[in-house]
Amino acid sequence: MSEYEAYSGWEFDKFDDGSLKIVGEVQLRKYGKFLEDYAAQLKGIEDALDDSIGDAWDFTLDPIKLQYCPYEQTSLLELIKTDNKVFNKVITVFASLCCEMGVLKHEAETKYYHSLMFYGEGEPKTGLQEGDAQVMMGHFMSFMQELSCFVARCHEVVKNVIHQLSSLFNNAKGAPRVIDISHVHFTSVFEHLGQLLSVLITMDEIVSNQHTLKEHWTLYKRMLKSVHHNPARFNVDPAKLRPFEKLLMKLQGQLLDGMIMQTCVEQLFDEHQMYVTKNAYFAEEFAYNIRVLFAQIEPKIGDPSEMDHRLQYVGICGLYVLHFQIFRVIDKKVFKQLWDVYKKIPTITLTGNIMWSPNQFLLRSLSPHISKILDKRSQGNVANFTQTYLQNKVQTVIREVQQYYVQVCSWMIRMESGIGAANSVVDDLTSKCSLFIQGLLWAHNISHLVKTVMNIHAYANKPLTKTAVLALCRLIELLKSIEATFHRRTMVIAESITHIVQHLQFMAMSAVNTAKKRIISDKKYSDKRLDVLSALVLVENAISGPPTKERILIAKLAMAIGSQMKAFREDELANFRNILMKMEVMSDLRGKLKKACDCSFVYWHRVIFPTYVADRYEHAVDAHRLHYMFAALADCVTPMRNSRHLESNEDLLIAFYHEIEDNFDEHLLSPLCRSVETNLRLSIHQHLQVGEMNPFKSSMKDQTHFLKMKPIRIFHRYINVKEHVTHYLDKTFYKLTTVALHDWKTYAEMRNLAAQKYGLEMTEGHLPTQTLEQGLDVLEIMRNIHIFVSKYLYNVNNQIFVERSSANKHLNTINIRHIANSIRTHGTGIMNTTVNFTYQFLRKKFFIFSQFMYDEHIKSRLIKDSRYFKEVKDENNQMYPFDRADRFNKGIRKLGLTPEGDSYLDQFRNLISQIGNAMGYIRMIRSGGLRCCSNAIRFVPDVDDIINFQELCVEENLSEETQNAASNLDNVLGNLAKNFAEGTEYFKMLVEVFSPEFRTSKNMHLRNFYMILPPLSLNFVEYSIGCKEKLNKKNKVGAAFTDDGFAMGVAYILKLLDQYQEFDSLHWFRSVRKKYKEEKDSVRRAQAEDEKLVQTGSLTIKRLETYQREFDLLYYSLSSARIFFRADKTAAEEQEEKKEKAANDTDESELISTPQEVPSNVPAIQAPPPTKNLPAITA
Repeated sequence: MSEYEAYSGWEFDKFDDGSLKIVGEVQLRKYGKFLEDYAAQLKGIEDALDDSIGDAWDFTLDPIKLQYCPYEQTSLLELIKTDNKVFNKVITVFASLCCEMGVLKHEAETKYYHSLMFYGEGEPKTGLQEGDAQVMMGHFMSFMQELSCFVARCHEVVKNVIHQLSSLFNNAKGAPRVIDISHVHFTSVFEHLGQLLSVLITMDEIVSNQHTLKEHWTLYKRMLKSVHHNPARFNVDPAKLRPFEKLLMKLQGQLLDGMIMQTCVEQLFDEHQMYVTKNAYFAEEFAYNIRVLFAQIEPKIGDPSEMDHRLQYVGICGLYVLHFQIFRVIDKKVFKQLWDVYKKIPTITLTGNIMWSPNQFLLRSLSPHISKILDKRSQGNVANFTQTYLQNKVQTVIREVQQYYVQVCSWMIRMESGIGAANSVVDDLTSKCSLFIQGLLWAHNISHLVKTVMNIHAYANKPLTKTAVLALCRLIELLKSIEATFHRRTMVIAESITHIVQHLQFMAMSAVNTAKKRIISDKKYSDKRLDVLSALVLVENAISGPPTKERILIAKLAMAIGSQMKAFREDELANFRNILMKMEVMSDLRGKLKKACDCSFVYWHRVIFPTYVADRYEHAVDAHRLHYMFAALADCVTPMRNSRHLESNEDLLIAFYHEIEDNFDEHLLSPLCRSVETNLRLSIHQHLQVGEMNPFKSSMKDQTHFLKMKPIRIFHRYINVKEHVTHYLDKTFYKLTTVALHDWKTYAEMRNLAAQKYGLEMTEGHLPTQTLEQGLDVLEIMRNIHIFVSKYLYNVNNQIFVERSSANKHLNTINIRHIANSIRTHGTGIMNTTVNFTYQFLRKKFFIFSQFMYDEHIKSRLIKDSRYFKEVKDENNQMYPFDRADRFNKGIRKLGLTPEGDSYLDQFRNLISQIGNAMGYIRMIRSGGLRCCSNAIRFVPDVDDIINFQELCVEENLSEETQNAASNLDNVLGNLAKNFAEGTEYFKMLVEVFSPEFRTSKNMHLRNFYMILPPLSLNFVEYSIGCKEKLNKKNKVGAAFTDDGFAMGVAYILKLLDQYQEFDSLHWFRSVRKKYKEEKDSVRRAQAEDEKLVQTGSLTIKRLETYQREFDLLYYSLSSARIFFRADKTAAEEQEEKKEKAANDTDESELISTPQEVPSNVPAIQAPPPTKNLPAITA
């Protein structure tokens, strides 16, 4: 009974009424229902995703990363826990040192290598300006200080490791014994030490190859000397300058003299009562570990199973030099083995484009102590073999590429389809593990081959053939395709790795348990046995957890002790190490794969990129391979972001991006765009027989492969080839259409063909369209109306303008169709503007007209003729005498002629013809506008009953935007219907604008204009006959067959002056007919009297008939023109009608704004001041 129950007096009995069971069942049912619903939801999600549920995300985007590498969250002190405290301390010390060396190596690879290598990159094409190098070095100075601290830290860690190992491996008398270290070999510690030494070697090589850095350093020091001489000018404190100069000298000696590695191995290790150089036992242990490591690595170098073993070989060379510097002992056998590695690989790529020759390193570091071991012949063999190796690689690289291609493709197929096809779970896991490792091995092998061949060629300054370059590019593509394959199978790999690691852990645990049983079965107690048992327990604890780098390291260190006393057989130990190796690879598969497939070295060999891109363009079938090359170029971004010599590392990235983009555009995008455009043009113009297009006879490239590619990622941007080509065609078609609007139909067809053939969704140009028969544009005529009316002749019946003369073999014509096309091009608004321009032109011409009529010679003669006609009209049957007109026409020539031989009457005729041409042009504008409206409105079913779309949209309750669009449509249709039904009476407006001024008392000198028409018509007929006669002559200058502009002008001016009745009262054309009839009768009578005159008389009659016909044509043309100006009504009648229809006329007159330009107090035509001489009349 509890204390509470005793205190309260209550006690639960054993009675069970079943309520708890009921409640439990209810909860279980609810939980079951929840699980069913949840399962149904998951099933629905799975069905919705369908087959894509297992797909990986886009490799180029890679928005997220699935990281399955475990990270250790527990400290080493907590990981290394056994009952053996001394053993714990030993393992903790070496594990900590190994972790520290690993961190330093990682820091060097990710930070310091790249900053050093990229120094000086990103220079402008024009070169550095004066002072830029010093500024660059100034930016870089902080990095140099960081690098100095890093190198110093590396030196300290190396010394500490040597001291710790020397303290442990020390069997001298009086030396403290920590644990029994007989047959114990901490090979992992030496391996990590070698990696740290390889970092120092790499830095030395980078600095020795960095000539730009050394040049800028020298310039920087010179600048400091200048500052030192005049510190006040540069605002520098002299007290701070001296320490800074000392710092520079220290940095130069430590970093730039190529002594980073040498300084490390030559530092003083005998200190604080630690006599490392006299520790023979440690010297032997050191040498033994070098031999063991070399024996493990050497067979793998150049072998298909090689990973990063050649970089470990760099570390072994560093260990050998360190061993020599400490103990001053040269193991000839080991040295010979290290030296002979050149027969496999003469040089090694340390990082990027940095090549390292192990033989030169050993010579430099061990001279002159190896002069007895190594003769000059051996040294010469290295150089000879390097040349031979290079030649062989160039010859065999194509064959190797083909082999790798087949092998990698086979591996990809197994990765895509073979996963999960084993008989048992164990076999499945084993095959997956082997498959993943095999892919990693292929990546390492290809990477080594590409880097070695490229870098050796660059190092030896030997050119590569185009075939070799393309072969190496193919290898780079294979590298990235391996990485892409791993990425595509990310979900499967992530799931499999956990099971593979668990299986490997199980096998490792089994081996350790077997060893433990062997140790425990021996009942004899000893310290060594206790250490071995503690080591095995530690291995077991480390392996049982997640396979982090720290746990695997601890297991390796512990196994150095745990493998003693025959705890493992040789095969078991080898198997255990193999399992640990697999665990290490599987746990960090992504990291190792990224390192193996890293193509950042391509930056230093980017000169091959144009060759590669040009080849890809020639072989469009493999267009998708471009993605792999751009993925390789993307690997350069991370190293470039570590550059420190520029104000911003983005400048370097932008410069590299523009270089790649320009090359890609020059060698692929531009040729592709031109090719697609050419193909479209040839296809559209096949009817012109453009050439042979038989694919069996001439090679034709299928460019659709490029257009079907997904967008290519270049760093942080994308290039969509399809959109780029589409934009190019859009831009080209638009520009060419603007130059020649009549080609719009051709380019529209090319757009349609591009959509059908290439799937290009092109944008409509929305340019005004023209036809092949566009003729002169309305806009051009409007701007040059004064030239047009003088260069073109009007035909009133056919409503056409014909060019007066041309240097070509043809004459241009303009008709209603041309005008309608122009109006469709520019819109109907151009019509009013054209009338406005014509109005301004007519004002100028009427001023000249008024000047001519005001002249005393003309005015007096017209008054005299008017009086004469009034006197003799009754005698002449109300007809104006033909002879009087003839004398006027001939007499005016006495007033003077122009250099071309034209009289003043000829020029006056030309003036009236130009006015008539302008009116004919206005008539054509109206007709063209009506035609354009009729063409546009033909799609409206019923012009008299047009549906109101806005009302329908409101009824259907559509969006406001739709209603606005419908309103716009209604307005357009309304305007079309109005223009189609009515049109605009431009003639009427132009009459109303000028007629009030023509009929005022100020212009009384114009009242006798009708009297000049008989001689003027006679002048016109003579001119017209002369033009027509020239048609049959070889020299056709001045030839013409029509000029109705004169009749149009006469009719218009008569209307303005309201002189139709006055002109009709002359009965001029009756007088002409009478005159010619009388002359023909006279000739016929003369022929009857004298037979000799028959032939002459026939010619005379023919001439008279020609004149009669021309007068008839003029009469008909004038009659037709008078209809346009309502010649049947006088001004008084029109005024009466105008009052009746004032409202309608007012609406029409508002359509043209030109009358407002004439102030009411300034007449359209003013009488010129009187002059004694007749003014020159200019066309």
